[in-house]
Amino acid sequence: MANLGRPLKVGILCSGRAPGLLHVLNRDPRRGTDYEIVCAVTSEETFAEEVRVERRGIPCVPHSIGAFCHEHGASRADLDARAEYDRATLKILEPYHPDVLVLDGYGLLLTRPVQQEYDGRIIDVHPSDLLQRTSSGAVRYPGLRAVHDALMNGETETRASAHIVTDVLDDGPLLLRSWSFQAPPIAAWARTHDAWDVLRATAWAHQEWMLRDAWGPMLARSIELAGLAMVRPDAPLDPARAGRWALAFDGAFTPDGTMAETL
Repeated sequence: MANLGRPLKVGILCSGRAPGLLHVLNRDPRRGTDYEIVCAVTSEETFAEEVRVERRGIPCVPHSIGAFCHEHGASRADLDARAEYDRATLKILEPYHPDVLVLDGYGLLLTRPVQQEYDGRIIDVHPSDLLQRTSSGAVRYPGLRAVHDALMNGETETRASAHIVTDVLDDGPLLLRSWSFQAPPIAAWARTHDAWDVLRATAWAHQEWMLRDAWGPMLARSIELAGLAMVRPDAPLDPARAGRWALAFDGAFTPDGTMAETL
């Protein structure tokens, strides 16, 4: 994998859940040989998979953004407080010495302290096809509402993407895309009938389908690509070394951005 003479060390950042992490821990044969998950840090008091993750020997550390802001009398929108929160995150990560960080259901934007410390060594798995762009070249569906926005806009399918994090939201170098998830007919019905409550429910269910089906394989293959892209432990990942891939439903890679199999 990486030219380190040892397994790649991976730190997980998550929020209320870590979708796909148990798939990685239970089913990826590369774990323990090519890479290790060295810790899982949550921005909440706990996360849904915590007990099962800890049973597999992974340290889980709560770092509640809510408790931090309350203690410091700050709001989550206060970027100075958020930078202090991220400096505290770095202190938590320090004993585990991760080579790369993987954002797995992480609901917070990273500020400069973490981005600088792990410059080019942070990977995010995001629930939209990051090859889709607007006429100005911007990512068409960034952020936490990507699936909702895609269905609202009449997209007939969605994909998940893994990319290297930069200071532009969801716009870093693309490593991997999932197979496609076809939009259900009820989404078109909801748009036609202005049934926005139905569309919200449909978007939630559609995203859950993606999270439960694709996130495990996406995480495992993203970590594999991170290892291929690593030049040395303290250097930014080189996406040219890893290439751009699509992931088929059966787990096979399709090279260089070609479309993977459709469900």
